[in-house]
Amino acid sequence: MKRLILISLLFFSVGLPIGCNQQPAEKTPTVIDINPAKLPTLRTGEAVATVAGGCFWAVQEEMKSLKGVRVAISGYAGGDLDYPTYEQVGTDQTGHAETVQIYYDPKVISYDVLLDAFFAGHDATQLNRQGPDIGKHYRSAIFYRTPGEKARIDAAIRRENASGHHKVPVVTQVAPFKAFYPAEVYHQDYYQHNFYNNLYIQLVSKAKVEKFREQMEGRLKD
Repeated sequence: MKRLILISLLFFSVGLPIGCNQQPAEKTPTVIDINPAKLPTLRTGEAVATVAGGCFWAVQEEMKSLKGVRVAISGYAGGDLDYPTYEQVGTDQTGHAETVQIYYDPKVISYDVLLDAFFAGHDATQLNRQGPDIGKHYRSAIFYRTPGEKARIDAAIRRENASGHHKVPVVTQVAPFKAFYPAEVYHQDYYQHNFYNNLYIQLVSKAKVEKFREQMEGRLKD
């Protein structure tokens, strides 16, 4: 399970735990779909990118908002366990990272722009964490499919390090793609579906997504 986080001393004083694993408080039980989501069929001319940048709720929301991206799917990659569950990944023992797989049209958005957007969407200098979320399953990572993609990822990291945006170097893991396992249905579009009733979304994800939208202005869908 994901670690319960106290966002501030105020929440600490009232004993309110807030983390990327927190579900909205409900007066009555809500049935959630814990079946793995289905991966979309790759269309002619489409390409796929697989990235990890902390809690996938925000990353999915960011990536799906880009022009040229048809769909983004939350899931797990980078580990050793086949078909992991959310709870298993949350133990930090499977090697997987919370990951988003992006299906995009390279004629509309290039891989290089997609990489720049990825770095705009999280702090790539934080090792095995993002903000209040701690663990290897929150690591920054990009999974490449070809030597050409790896070269472009390396170039994007050099650009990011030279940009002056950070005081310390990028620690993003660059690893060959092996497998992507879609997360449970209820995690898909989680930011959109739980924007008003999840405190973590309001206090952590919202600021992250809004900063991304400011930096990627002109690249976003209408």
